[in-house]
Amino acid sequence: MASSSLRADQEALLEKRLNQPPPGLQRPEDRCNGTYLIFFSLGIGGLLPWNFFVTAKEYWMFKLSNSSNPAVGQDPEGSDILNYFESYLAIASSVSSVLCLVANFLLVNRVSVHVRILTSLAIMLAIFVVMTVLVKVDTSSWTRGFFAITIVCMVMISGASTMFSSSVYGMTGSFPMRNSQALISGGAMGGTISAVASLMDLALASDVRNSALAFFLMATIFLGLCTGLYLLLPRLEYARYYLRPICPAHVFSGEDELPQDCPGAPLVTPGPSDPHTPALCPILKKTANLGFCVFCVFFITGLVYPAVCTNIESLHKSSGSLWTTKFFVPLTIFLLYNVADLSGRQLTVWVQVPGPKSKVLPGLVLLRTCLVPLLVLCNYQPRAHLRTVVFQSDIYPVLFCSLLGLSNGYLSTLALIYGPKIVSRELAEATGVVMSFYVCVGLMLGSACSALLVHLI
Repeated sequence: MASSSLRADQEALLEKRLNQPPPGLQRPEDRCNGTYLIFFSLGIGGLLPWNFFVTAKEYWMFKLSNSSNPAVGQDPEGSDILNYFESYLAIASSVSSVLCLVANFLLVNRVSVHVRILTSLAIMLAIFVVMTVLVKVDTSSWTRGFFAITIVCMVMISGASTMFSSSVYGMTGSFPMRNSQALISGGAMGGTISAVASLMDLALASDVRNSALAFFLMATIFLGLCTGLYLLLPRLEYARYYLRPICPAHVFSGEDELPQDCPGAPLVTPGPSDPHTPALCPILKKTANLGFCVFCVFFITGLVYPAVCTNIESLHKSSGSLWTTKFFVPLTIFLLYNVADLSGRQLTVWVQVPGPKSKVLPGLVLLRTCLVPLLVLCNYQPRAHLRTVVFQSDIYPVLFCSLLGLSNGYLSTLALIYGPKIVSRELAEATGVVMSFYVCVGLMLGSACSALLVHLI
């Protein structure tokens, strides 16, 4: 039974052999892991700007409360903006992400991946330049206008980030799995950097404007770096080898069969080879099991993180120590979760079990559901219905949050790196966009249901 399951997994991952270049063409090495590091950096660049945008919460509260003009700050309309600001951001981010994923799928064969990636980077870079300039501008006389600009910027940042990440992820479908893993791990590193920056800001910053300026400048510089690294990618011999254009699949016939990769074709970043929308049904059929796993992993994560996790308080909060009051949530929730998530994603470099067709993978994904009641029964506050705190120690939320992050990183990365590998190479990029859609829908529905869960506690 075990051998037949292993054979099925191997067959699934080797389906793309027909899509690989002929044996006569020597496979170059990834010198100094250059391509790996570029994809890792692009993974950071895909999420770091969005993370920094959200991390600057105190800055947004300062700007929207008209702190420079207390009289204006008492405006009831302004208080409405403050009370629901995070909800507005979440809605703007979710809607634009879904729409851009749909648009990206429709554009896969119509607009070159090169154009989509560079356009996304340019949009994010322009937005952060604008936001950096606005940090030092007094907006107290036009708070609602600043709020509108902020929401529009979030829509554009979220949409461009989604377009960028899904396009690069789809492109890695033509590369060995370690490069997809590098991109996905880079995204987790972006979250970790953001958590560390938030802690440093909490400990050292005295002016919210200066900390926001540092966040936005870092994001701007890193986006510029990502643009340069992406332009460098096609110049690497290893990357050019996997970026060759794909020949039509119908050329296979008897003794005259030809590989889908044209050995004589110029080694350039592939452009659209088919003006039509990729076939969706074959992708959905092939990736149904993996798509279910990705959706469930991010649904469970979105259900409890951050809504439940960030409201778990130390049982010794009354002591008044900095650890139990100021740093408990930033350290044990934000930083710990992101480090565990990054560790889980990096673990897939060495361990890739269970395989893409194994029934163990969805079983492990469903097992994560147990983490929901475990976290709820920690010292979540305030409690209106479930008044009993079962886990009477601060070590429990640390343990459960670590398991949440580790399992999220490992299981989601496995499913995501398998996805583009079990379809033909010409569908790999479109499959990457579809897998990104599973991620987005899982997080969006999980976050929506988290509001109901919080009200039940």
